[in-house]
Amino acid sequence: MAMDIGMLWFDNDPKTEISVKIQRAAAYYHQKYGVTPNLCFVHPSMIRNGSLKAQDETLKSGDVEVRTSRSVLPNHFWIGVNGSVR
Repeated sequence: MAMDIGMLWFDNDPKTEISVKIQRAAAYYHQKYGVTPNLCFVHPSMIRNGSLKAQDETLKSGDVEVRTSRSVLPNHFWIGVNGSVR
């Protein structure tokens, strides 16, 4: 994984699309830390919702790249700044 430090966000609202959940988490992260996140890891099962936009085979929610990881539990979002982009 390319993220050194991140924030774990939980949102299990079944009526809200994953892209909206990620944008909420990103807004809170920016408010709390003063930095705009650009990377979010989610459980692979959460990608089945088609609300994410694919750009050059990369899933995005706004400006946040979305990657999957089995180490992130469903309904959890590990969001932060990509460690390789500084």
